[in-house]
Amino acid sequence: MAEETHIDPPLLAVLKGERRDPPPVWLMRQAGRYLPEYRALRAEKGGFLELVYDSDAAAEITIQPLRRFGMDGAILFSDILIVPHAMGQGLTFGPGEGPQLTPALSDGDFSMLEPNPLHFAKIYETVAKVRKAIDPKVTMLGFAGSPWTIATYMVAGHGSKDQAETRRLAYKDPARFQALIDRIVAVTVDYLSGQIEAGAQAIQLFDSWAGTLSPAQFERWVIAPNADIVGRLMVRHPDVPIIGFPKGAGAKLAAYAAETGVDAVGLDETVDPAWADAMLPPGMPVQGNLDPLALIAGGEALEQAVARIRHALSGRPHIFNLGHGILQDTPIAHVEHLFELLRKPL
Repeated sequence: MAEETHIDPPLLAVLKGERRDPPPVWLMRQAGRYLPEYRALRAEKGGFLELVYDSDAAAEITIQPLRRFGMDGAILFSDILIVPHAMGQGLTFGPGEGPQLTPALSDGDFSMLEPNPLHFAKIYETVAKVRKAIDPKVTMLGFAGSPWTIATYMVAGHGSKDQAETRRLAYKDPARFQALIDRIVAVTVDYLSGQIEAGAQAIQLFDSWAGTLSPAQFERWVIAPNADIVGRLMVRHPDVPIIGFPKGAGAKLAAYAAETGVDAVGLDETVDPAWADAMLPPGMPVQGNLDPLALIAGGEALEQAVARIRHALSGRPHIFNLGHGILQDTPIAHVEHLFELLRKPL
């Protein structure tokens, strides 16, 4: 009897180096507030964290956009700040406010941090439930925030425009700040490994605030910690691809791709995909990079942007995505039109 041949789902195949036309697609924040079914469930369950730590609700939310649009990837419904929450900081999401972490660590005192790995159990349950429920042709994606971005929230206690408090601390006391980064790296590796063991087939590292650092600081606080995470995960899970998304990296993207060891790079909407194609290693998978506002605009603006991205990246493995998260006022009809465009070969 012949052995059964294993065939990777499209998104996973592209992450491993295949070219597909049309490209596989998923959207950052595809499970969220632009969907009426999400808003209904959130109203029923309460706050955001209540949803994240309810594995049945989080699994349902993860699957909701797949039912509507047929994405090639299911991205875990969670938040990057689950890591500092598990490290001992209080986490709240107030109505109309960004996340708040308490106490803020701007004084450089990290003694209160006591990681509790049991904090992640519900997240792993969500991954397992989604993986069991989705079509085998859909790739299950796990994720975590990268250490620099996580540290900016932990130090300031909230998001900020220029991450000044954290950058000051990193310059003033780099050894102390390195100790915080090292703690985040260790917890993140265990967290991502747990997601993989629960069923995640690929991982994305979100470095949302990578763009605020000088080149030397970028090397130390973005490239080095991400390379550390990638190296440790490769030892534990050598066959699981890792997507790195250093938002705002700009010209530093080439160094990030060459030095972190990630399998694929995500582009934000400010990066010219033709430039990225020329600068990145040949054959390296690239993800992105439609401007979320072009999706809101719809019509000709959307059609032209989609065509431009697809043509620019047609010579390498490409996963179509946004350049950042989908916005809550995005019309459902425009997302439907996007998928109509993407189902057509070039």
